[in-house]
Amino acid sequence: MKPAPFEYFAPTTVDEALNYLAEYGYDAKVLAGGQSLIPMMNFRLAKPSVIIDINKIKELFYIRENHEAGGLRIGAMARHSQLEHDSLVADHAPLIFDSMPNIATVQVRTRGTFGGSIAHADPSAELAAVSVALGGSFLLRSQRGERWVPAHEFFVGLFTTVLEPDELLIEAKFPPLPDRTGCAFVEVARRPHDFALVGAAAVVTMDNDERCYRAQLVFLSVGDGPVAAHTAVEMLGNQRLTPDLMRAVAQTAAKLDIDPGSDIHASAEYRRHLAGVLAYRALEKAYNRARGDG
Repeated sequence: MKPAPFEYFAPTTVDEALNYLAEYGYDAKVLAGGQSLIPMMNFRLAKPSVIIDINKIKELFYIRENHEAGGLRIGAMARHSQLEHDSLVADHAPLIFDSMPNIATVQVRTRGTFGGSIAHADPSAELAAVSVALGGSFLLRSQRGERWVPAHEFFVGLFTTVLEPDELLIEAKFPPLPDRTGCAFVEVARRPHDFALVGAAAVVTMDNDERCYRAQLVFLSVGDGPVAAHTAVEMLGNQRLTPDLMRAVAQTAAKLDIDPGSDIHASAEYRRHLAGVLAYRALEKAYNRARGDG
């Protein structure tokens, strides 16, 4: 199929894009990488009357250190392929770096963008889950002003975010990781490059006594968006991370923190099983990396 008729605009500045968003609002869709929007338009699942193509806004293509507070800043139009090979990402946000090879195919990663994935809010999106696990935040801008939204507040439902119709996602920032912190991302898909049946992102910080000072465990493909395992993670506080404890945490997360559904790809019961297995693997790998063993 082909998309329904639409008007097309290709602004070259953020201000110009915001003008179009202010004028057309709900009738408009922003085109970034197009890896999700274009197929949806072709199948008439999305029928915007206006397309605002932001590929010519060069000020949104960047990956750089946050010199003011440490950590990393990523422009909305940074391509997946940039993130996959950038040394700054590997150094300052290794969880993002770890997750990139799992995203679709090389061809998709060449066109897909960080901001496009975040704004699309697919519940199986790797970058959404790792953004929550890393404590990231997103800069949203409109003609009314701008605001920073923490990643854990940004995703509010299935393919739904707090973005207003006149707002544009400008960038993401991630705080610096403390010393003795390890990160890990794991997922399972039926075939390479398929959407994940379940994925898990873990961040573990150890204190000088080899006890867990802080931890995050976030799942994808088990709900309407990224799902943080708050109940399970509380079990790690100030504890030594033994294999038995990590297995108990993983099983608690699978039983209490998620409520997966069934579909043609996997049953809810199977997704719970996968969540428990992957949570343990992610925690173990993150813990070993925090100790300098991985």
